[in-house]
Amino acid sequence: MEVTDANLQLLAGYLQQTLSADPNVRRPAEKLLESTELQQNYPVLLLNLIDKATMDMTIRVAGAIAFKNYVKRNWAAHEDGDEPDRIHESDRNTIKTLIVTLMLHSPTALQKQLSDAVSIIGKHDFPKKWPQLIDEMVEKFGSGDFNIINGILQTAHSLFKRYRFEFKSQALWEEIKFVLDRMAKPLTELLQATMQLSTLHEGNAEALKVIYSSLVLVSKVFFSLNSQDLPEFFEDNMSIWMGAFLQQLAVDVAILRTDDDEDASVLEHLRSQVCENICLYARKYDEEFKPYMEQFVTAVWELLVKTSLHTKYDSLVSNALQFLSVVAERKHYHGIFENPEILARICEKVVIPNLDIRPSDEELFEDSPDEYIRRDIEGSDIDTRRRAACDLVKTLSVNFEQKIFGIFGQYLEILLGKYKQDPVANWRAKDTAIYLVTSWASRGGTQKHGVTQSSELVPLPQFCAEHIMPELERPNVNELPVLKAAAIKYVMVFRSLLGPQTLAGCLPHLIRHLPAQSIVVHSYAACALEKIMTMRDASNGLLFGPQVLGPHSNQLVSGLFATLAQSGSAENEYVMKAIMRSFHVLQAGAMPYMAVALPRLTEILTFVAKNPSRPLFNHYLFETLSLSIKIVCQADATAVSSFEEALFPVFQGILQQDITEFMPYVFQMLSVLLEVRESSGPIPEPYWALFPCLLAPPLWDRRGNVTPLIRLLSIFIKQGSAQIQALGKLNGILGIFQKMIASKANDHEGFYLLQNLLFYYNADELQSSMRQIFGLLFQRLSLSKTAKYLNGIIVFFSFYVVKIGASALVQLIEEIQAGMFGMLLERVFITDMNKVTMALNRKMVAVGVSKMLTECPELLSGQYAAYWPRLLHALIDLFERLPEKLPHFDIDATAAEGDIVVDAEPGYQAAFSQLTFAQPKQVDHLAEVADARQYLASALSNLSQRRPGELTTLLAPLEAEYKQMLQKYCDQAGVRIG
Repeated sequence: MEVTDANLQLLAGYLQQTLSADPNVRRPAEKLLESTELQQNYPVLLLNLIDKATMDMTIRVAGAIAFKNYVKRNWAAHEDGDEPDRIHESDRNTIKTLIVTLMLHSPTALQKQLSDAVSIIGKHDFPKKWPQLIDEMVEKFGSGDFNIINGILQTAHSLFKRYRFEFKSQALWEEIKFVLDRMAKPLTELLQATMQLSTLHEGNAEALKVIYSSLVLVSKVFFSLNSQDLPEFFEDNMSIWMGAFLQQLAVDVAILRTDDDEDASVLEHLRSQVCENICLYARKYDEEFKPYMEQFVTAVWELLVKTSLHTKYDSLVSNALQFLSVVAERKHYHGIFENPEILARICEKVVIPNLDIRPSDEELFEDSPDEYIRRDIEGSDIDTRRRAACDLVKTLSVNFEQKIFGIFGQYLEILLGKYKQDPVANWRAKDTAIYLVTSWASRGGTQKHGVTQSSELVPLPQFCAEHIMPELERPNVNELPVLKAAAIKYVMVFRSLLGPQTLAGCLPHLIRHLPAQSIVVHSYAACALEKIMTMRDASNGLLFGPQVLGPHSNQLVSGLFATLAQSGSAENEYVMKAIMRSFHVLQAGAMPYMAVALPRLTEILTFVAKNPSRPLFNHYLFETLSLSIKIVCQADATAVSSFEEALFPVFQGILQQDITEFMPYVFQMLSVLLEVRESSGPIPEPYWALFPCLLAPPLWDRRGNVTPLIRLLSIFIKQGSAQIQALGKLNGILGIFQKMIASKANDHEGFYLLQNLLFYYNADELQSSMRQIFGLLFQRLSLSKTAKYLNGIIVFFSFYVVKIGASALVQLIEEIQAGMFGMLLERVFITDMNKVTMALNRKMVAVGVSKMLTECPELLSGQYAAYWPRLLHALIDLFERLPEKLPHFDIDATAAEGDIVVDAEPGYQAAFSQLTFAQPKQVDHLAEVADARQYLASALSNLSQRRPGELTTLLAPLEAEYKQMLQKYCDQAGVRIG
């Protein structure tokens, strides 16, 4: 693809079409660009389009986003060796030559996308493959142009922010040192120069905005470079940085203030970042930071007292409160907080005002319930005032429990008394009281169980009975909705500590709130019900099983479905998850509701398939459908036809329209339907009509499809191998096996497919391809051996021995290359057999190797007899020496049904999310073998009887310890081998 004006116009036209709201215009354009991107010069053409000032800005922005996504999905695609490089080497070099300069002279809308692209490239290529990047960036600091400097700082921030969370490693240390050697000094000089400029231009609002924006970015880069450890340069120059930070906290630039209550000025952004920086130092570099600690506590305290409750200060207040929490945690700073007057002032001036619900929170509750919920119960409120105030309360309560109890006890009485005087007017006082108790009582817990440890000074069940239950018992579920939500949240948070009796009393009231008009209230009610339904007793049984839930089931199920019909909750993930959980708890008790529920679920699926936008809701919808199939078909296997009749048209639509987000789910559900059908005769025709499509290469190019497609294909092999043979589709399946086995990411899927072929497919036809299959296995073994691949090949060859025979394995391998079986024993089985994970695979290897040792003439007395004692030695190690820390290479889909795990990350390719209620059944091909050790003992005993005297000779080289272990196996099996 040449870089010409004609091609630029053509590309612009397709980018324009990708912006269309009409999917019939948008999707073909997206697909065409996706197919074009592998051509040489495509990314260079995109960069030229982005740089073309005469081009419409909308198209340039679309081009910048397309370029960033192109880099995101292709730059590292070849690194695992699964496939050839999707980007031509000349294009890689051209991109790295052009992109920094292009980014710096681009408008802001383009700069952000290109900066992200630089950081993605940098993540993979910097510093080893792109060492010049850092010098190119630092050089621009001297340009004097703050638009260019800010572009560089933004890129540095994007590039280095991974240092904040990446695991420590030698490579990471080396990279950070490389960066610090080149950037620490110029960054410090830039800080000093910029601070001077802020004084020089103190009357120029426009100049100050740019200057303070630079200081924000300098602070962000500082945070990233100091996140792993305290660099020597910054320790030596701490006085410069801390002096600047103190100045930045104290300075008040009137002309930078904004009139908007919600729009934070650049000064608030800067102070917020400074608070993050000093919080990092207080937490990690306590000793070095100690001389500055009291100054910063004073500065932060003074800042908090004079900062108003406007939303624009939220991030600043949150980070400032977090700093105080970190300081309060340190025992040697307890003196600062010991004084009861200071504690009382902190509680009065800082904590209580920031725990109060504000008008902006109430607006969020009404107008953006999803965002309110996300912040409040999903734990993403880390940057909110309430959460930060809550964390400070917890810290103070732990370290000064008696004093805090006295102070907050008084406030609690005042707040609750105020509410009692006039509940309608003063409901906010009770909301603050509930939040205060939640913060002050919590000592620890988990997302799964809620709070599991609390202060002994706070009687949670008593508070629930006196102050929470009256709110839940109010007849009008739409009265004081914020307070209702707070009461429901209290039950949800403390569910593990309230006791079964209290929770049982709450259940009907929670169900009663499902029809509430407020989206937050009915979402909280559904969420609380779902969490209570997962709770387990001491014997791991459900705390609220079908016998407890049964009497409420009608109101529960009908209430949940009615909630989905409410405006704004058609795709409410909490409600759908609660429906799923209700069915799971009720099991057969859910049958009476299925006649109404299933058509409704199908209708919902048809609706959301038109525009999949809520990944979690969609996941729980498919979970519920899978669970419904299991419940109904367990009672009546013939009911599978009704499900097929209802779901097939929707599934066909999803596959025909190529709705990528739903395809992995559809393949899983087709597998469930076929597994239910297993005992009821051959696979019906509609499935066979779909079968050729499953072999189409484009389907296998999407990572999310691979696992569910392999499973579905394996079920076809299991239940319809004769039909596959009649259709002549074996080569197509072997083509997929070849693709899988060549991939480091998917080789385990290739082995799974091959095992199913070996077990269920026509042996004669498969045997004619087996030499070619083995050739591919050994080719991958020699070119790209990984621990996971070794694990897979050992299990497969053991499986082959069990199914076909040990001699057959030896002969086939020797046909490929003479002496290769010895190399396989020497370099694979004997060295790595012990590393096989998962119980069923270990049993397969144990039985396979036992058969090799006792049924393979080539090992017993042939050219490989020297390996016999060593192989037995390795097998006993497999039984007795399981390594303590073993990497788990098996894809073991046996998650507890209480834990639904969803990979809902949006991106270019739909990720695979295993449906918990559509898990594949684990097949034990050796169910008849109860104990592999005893199997070995019995096999050796049989050998000694068939070939008297030989076994004694074979066992002679075995070490005494191993002979003892073998004798123990024989004693347990009741056999003799002498």
